[in-house]
Amino acid sequence: MRLFLLFFPSPELGWMSKVHVNRPAVVRYAERIQKWRTVKGNWQAAWFLKAVTCIDLTTLSGDDTPSNVYRLCFKAKHPIREDLLKALDMHDKGITVGAVCVYPARVTDAVNALKAAGCNIPVASVAAGFPSGQTPLETKLAEIKLAVEYGAREIDIVISRSLVLTGQWEGLYEEIRQCREACGEAHMKTILATGELGSLTNVYKASMIAMMAGSDFIKTSTGKEVENATFPVGVVMMRAIREFYWKTGNKVGFKPAGSIRTAKDAITWLMLVKEELGVEWLTPELFRLGASSLLEDIEKQIFYHVTGSYALQHDLAMA
Repeated sequence: MRLFLLFFPSPELGWMSKVHVNRPAVVRYAERIQKWRTVKGNWQAAWFLKAVTCIDLTTLSGDDTPSNVYRLCFKAKHPIREDLLKALDMHDKGITVGAVCVYPARVTDAVNALKAAGCNIPVASVAAGFPSGQTPLETKLAEIKLAVEYGAREIDIVISRSLVLTGQWEGLYEEIRQCREACGEAHMKTILATGELGSLTNVYKASMIAMMAGSDFIKTSTGKEVENATFPVGVVMMRAIREFYWKTGNKVGFKPAGSIRTAKDAITWLMLVKEELGVEWLTPELFRLGASSLLEDIEKQIFYHVTGSYALQHDLAMA
C-alpha cells in the first residue's frame, strides 16, 4: 500500500511542498492494526515485561512534591512485584522502567531518589515551554540548560506548533537545532503534539525536520492535547523514521505518549514498531512509551497470568 509520495530533501527544504500523505490509506491500515490478534500465555507475559522496560514512568502534575517523586522512583526500580517476577523466572534480569519523567523543578528530587535506590535509571525532563510551546526561544533554551544542569539525562522538548501550521519549516528546523545544542550530552526527544498539527502531512513533515535537526527521538504528544497517540499518527511517524534511516543510516527513536493506558494497547504499539521498524527498535534506546497509568494495568495482567485471579486493590503497590 502506497501511503506517501516521497522526495529527497534539499538544503533549502523546498521538497516540503512536494510531500503528501495518503490519509485514507493510512486510516485503513490503522484500522487493521487494531484488529491484529494478540499473543497469549507466556508469550504475552514476555511482551508485557518488554513493554515495562520501555516505559517513561511519568508524573507531570501541578501538585508534584518530593515525596511523590521519591515514590515514583521506587516504583521505577521495582515496577513488578518480586514474587511475580520469580514465578516467571525473571527476578534476576534487572527489569526496570526505561526512565522517570518529571518537570524541571523536580529533576533534582528524582536524581537523588534514584541514586539513593542504587540504580542507573535515567531522569527525563520536559522542557522548552511544555506543554504549549508558547514561550520565547530564549526561555526554552534556558529551561533546557537548567534541566540538564539539575541532572536530567533526557530532555523532552515541545515544538512551536505555529511554525508547522504556517509552513515555517526553516524556522522549525532552527528552533529544534538550537534546542539540540542546548541539550549537550543529554538525549533529546522532540514532542510534535500531533493532535494540534492539522494533518498527517504536517506530521510527516515535522517528523522529518525534527530528525534532520538532530532529535534522538520523535514523540507524538505531550499527553495534554485532546488527541494524543493514535495509530495513524504512529504509522506516519514510523514511516518517516524508516525513510530517514534509509537515507542517512541514523536510527531515531519513537515514543508514543498520551492515552496509552492498557497492557493491550502497549502490546499493539510494540507489534506495530516490530512490523514497521524491525526488532532492533524494540529496546529502550529506540522505543519508549509515555505513560503514567499503563504500568498499573500491566502489573495487574501479570498478576492474573501468574495467580489465575484478579488483583485486589491492596495486592499491588501504587506508583
